[in-house]
Amino acid sequence: MGVFRAMIARTFSAATSRSLRVCVVGSGPAGFYTAEKMLKAHEEAEVDIIDRLPTPFGLVRSGVAPDHPETKIVINQFSRVAHNERCSFFGNVSLGSSVSLSELRQIYHVVVLAYGAESDRVLGIPGEDLSGVHSAREFVWWYNGHPDLSQLAPDLKNTDTAIVLGQGNVALDVARILLRPPAELATTDIASHALAALKESSIRKVYLVGRRGPVQAACTAKELREILAIKDLYVNIKQDDLQITSADEEEMKNSRIRRRVYDLLSKASSSGQTHPSSGQPELHFTFFRKPDKFLESSDKSGHVAGVKFEKTTLKGSGNQIAAGTGQYEDLKCGLVLKSIGYKSIPVDGLPFDHSKGVVPNIRGRVVSSSDVGQPMDGLYVCGWLKRGPTGIIATNLYDAEETVASISEDIKKKDPASEFASGREGLLQLLENRKIEVVTLSDWEKIDSDEKRLGSLIGKPREKLTNWKDLLAK
Repeated sequence: MGVFRAMIARTFSAATSRSLRVCVVGSGPAGFYTAEKMLKAHEEAEVDIIDRLPTPFGLVRSGVAPDHPETKIVINQFSRVAHNERCSFFGNVSLGSSVSLSELRQIYHVVVLAYGAESDRVLGIPGEDLSGVHSAREFVWWYNGHPDLSQLAPDLKNTDTAIVLGQGNVALDVARILLRPPAELATTDIASHALAALKESSIRKVYLVGRRGPVQAACTAKELREILAIKDLYVNIKQDDLQITSADEEEMKNSRIRRRVYDLLSKASSSGQTHPSSGQPELHFTFFRKPDKFLESSDKSGHVAGVKFEKTTLKGSGNQIAAGTGQYEDLKCGLVLKSIGYKSIPVDGLPFDHSKGVVPNIRGRVVSSSDVGQPMDGLYVCGWLKRGPTGIIATNLYDAEETVASISEDIKKKDPASEFASGREGLLQLLENRKIEVVTLSDWEKIDSDEKRLGSLIGKPREKLTNWKDLLAK
């Protein structure tokens, strides 16, 4: 790593006729789709993708569940983009600390921010900082070997019950990982530290808790079918919770997904056994409950022992909302995973709508504020940072198309390439001056090769390197 001078010389000689300098911040789906669209739309474009991690592919690597290998196939497409002669990947480059946004805007004609959402929404209720309370994102990063969370070490041994707050696909992912037989995970790319912990886990009971009812459950039918198919799983859903109103019927009439999810839950409720057998894994779908406070253990100071919930009822029509009833109940547990939404992090010099957790933009053009709407020259946004943490991987494809279309429209009005921008060589020179240890595409390929080789020795597709030191040693 750090062979800067040769790279700068090679870059400069290769870029003389490629005058549109573009930087994409973030190497997840939004970043790679943006790079792909830019390279295709503008033959004169030279695109650099930077990421704070040494590894590319964002949530495809650190967010997609290890037992969903088919979802990760998109990495092959992104790798082809990275190998385009007009594209470069530079890892271990952090926006804000390695290089500022204002510096990137000076170095490049176009900057597209696609760094996603690396933080979490908070509930803001008492006890949220107790030990044993984690965000689902932290837990997902832990079992996927993200270097920031490889030392998380959630306590899976001293409790038999976990509560997952939320009923979206991420909530189902973490519940499935907790309940699925570890032997079935042993042939995936799950991080070894997580597999070892799951093999020793005492958790046999998982509650998936939602504020609203089964009609409003935010998961997809595919994810729900998968968790319901876990071997020897006892599923509990209260029949009273499956009672639907005319407003629920209207919601299902307008959404086939909601109808399918409700039908699957109804079928699971009626076709299962009435009581779990000894040692059987249990999944409890709990509806119409919102967390009021986390309860501290009387035996283990500072550790969670349960959650106090307020019962809810639905109000309104169309998109019904949950309203508290003033009735409460406690659920005991030793582990809580909050799957209530990801949150993007702002950087200096970037307008940010804190209420929505997004960068204010018009079709991908960053604007100075949500109200005024004055576009900021050469600055764009894509992915979760643009629209919020919603959608599937493919949603970012359409998102990137819209942002690149805006870039193309702006270029027609005023060709930024008529002004000098140092681009890649300017960035590499700046990083060299700051002694930033850049991870190039060839460095990543060494990591990739190493992980696959280590995985082949133990029957896994790859054995992920999960700490910064090992990743930067390549």
